[in-house]
Amino acid sequence: MKVGKPQTSFALTVAVLVFVAAATSLRGEEPGAASISGLDDYAGFAACLLGPEVDAGAGCTSSDLDFDGDVDLADASRMQLMFGLSIPSGMAFIPAGTFQMGDTFNEGYSSELPVHSVYLDAYYMDKYEVTKSLWDSVRGWAVAQGYDLIAGSGKAPDHPVQTVNWYDCVKWCNARSQQEGRTPCYYTNAGLTTVYKSGEVAPYVKWDANGYRLPTEAEWEKAARGGSSGHRFPWSDTDTIQHARANYYSSSSLSYDTSPTRGFHPAFATGDYPYTSPVGYFAPNAYGLFDMAGNVLDWCHDWSSDTYYSVSPGSIPTGPASGTYRVLRGGFWDRSPSYCRSAARLGGRPNNRLNSRGFRCVLGTP
Repeated sequence: MKVGKPQTSFALTVAVLVFVAAATSLRGEEPGAASISGLDDYAGFAACLLGPEVDAGAGCTSSDLDFDGDVDLADASRMQLMFGLSIPSGMAFIPAGTFQMGDTFNEGYSSELPVHSVYLDAYYMDKYEVTKSLWDSVRGWAVAQGYDLIAGSGKAPDHPVQTVNWYDCVKWCNARSQQEGRTPCYYTNAGLTTVYKSGEVAPYVKWDANGYRLPTEAEWEKAARGGSSGHRFPWSDTDTIQHARANYYSSSSLSYDTSPTRGFHPAFATGDYPYTSPVGYFAPNAYGLFDMAGNVLDWCHDWSSDTYYSVSPGSIPTGPASGTYRVLRGGFWDRSPSYCRSAARLGGRPNNRLNSRGFRCVLGTP
């Protein structure tokens, strides 16, 4: 008996290959109460995930770990946990692989072209934009350790922190890292010995550190696309947008904005600006990430350049060496859905603090 399922994406293929490689040291180990063990089960899981159908006769029903009739990314995440490849709390796993970066609709700015292939190693990303509550928690620890972090703003503890600039976010990433006993990513000297804690400088980056950092622009876009390609927004079932999916300013001027409500999101246009929404209010994308379209913009690591895509390396790009503006991604509560497109690129002065700007963090994989 076979149960139909949609064609598995390349991202899931890569995810399984990552699991297979990671499981080589686990051959023969018992996974406790689980019914699978070792590399052989990873290979079997891969075959089920990569096939066009769930084949009960081939044993794929045992790979359907959440019993939903489909071997998919949710089962892949459970497979990770069963083998001790635990995902850090509050983060989503983004598998290694190649994706198409840029505006495949050719409807945005010239800076979103050319569309080009980019390879990235696997990494983890915060499921949610950093909340005011989390910002405050880390900041409370950090100021006692010599960090000069500002209070920031947030409409409620579960809303994203905003009115923080690029330097604030980078220093906060370092503080979060040190609070958890991780190696910070940002330093004020080329020897990577002086942790960046104060002032506004363009820091040196220790890319192989196990601490938190801002995502590169490529990491952000790959994560936003959720393993799919050629789609306008972080979801793949439609290329339109409505207030049911994101917090943005709706307008009839764009044909792909089909929201029955216009203007500010009616659920959040109350009280004073900003009209942000609680993180996690809307459905996540296929990688389990929330608010990759709308709410607040996310600061990224890269310097912004309108011509960078023409010279960007095809593997693990980290942006231009210098610039005036830093990249912002994702759209926000006060602007049209054109900024919510996964390919949309914005730039902001790194020292500017606005109520449209927040961030989320990434971690490299071991």
